[in-house]
Amino acid sequence: MSTASGPTLFARFAYPPNALGYCGRDEHRTLLEYAAAEVVDPDLRALARGFEGAWPYLEMIAHANAIADPLDRRVVEAYWIGNDLLEHVPMALLGASLETRFRDPAGRDWARLAETIPLAPPVQHGFHVFAVYPWVGLLRGLDGGEPLRVLDRCRIRWGRVHTVLDDRAVVRARLLRWDGRHLTLGPAEVETAFVSRDGYGLAGPVEAGDAVALHWDWVCDRLSRAQLTSLRAATSVHLDMVNRRLATSPPGAVLA
Repeated sequence: MSTASGPTLFARFAYPPNALGYCGRDEHRTLLEYAAAEVVDPDLRALARGFEGAWPYLEMIAHANAIADPLDRRVVEAYWIGNDLLEHVPMALLGASLETRFRDPAGRDWARLAETIPLAPPVQHGFHVFAVYPWVGLLRGLDGGEPLRVLDRCRIRWGRVHTVLDDRAVVRARLLRWDGRHLTLGPAEVETAFVSRDGYGLAGPVEAGDAVALHWDWVCDRLSRAQLTSLRAATSVHLDMVNRRLATSPPGAVLA
């Protein structure tokens, strides 16, 4: 488990999608350098506020726990990985935030998004991936194709490092599986993920045997046993939420 500050921890997990152009300002090289150097200053905080998907969740978690700084380490950990702060986010606060942000953009699909609120899912990053993004509703066929790949890469997943080779780690991780009706985790299999680029790493030193958190194609941090338990638990709840929604949705429905 790393001891990175909240802003640094945010940068570690925010960099991979930012580098792909999915969220935040177009300053991924700067974000990578901040994450590697573990330097915290007002510019890094400004970069974090530019993530329109993640930032409101950080504000929500902080507010619900009477924490002044949305980039407090406990808050950032709660959002990306999960911890007990999520237990104190009330359903009403989640519902109000989602309605303000997504009711108009979702249009007719707002009702399906609103159905997730009474389930009281933890507002860890996986909630946004599985409930707000459209990819679940786009799953088709036996293997799910591109939507399944995006869901798997975008969620925070865990793995165990087998080997580190230069700028990459060989990791065993459980990937998503889609059988045409249910979204589940398959058995552990081998994948390769970046640990550094041009000498800049996100997670610090990584060794064989480490439990790690992965986002897109990067190892973002080492996980303690408690963090691993929290991440697994949040993922389990989110998959249960998805499968319950799929079971009650008409064929071909696109979920918000």
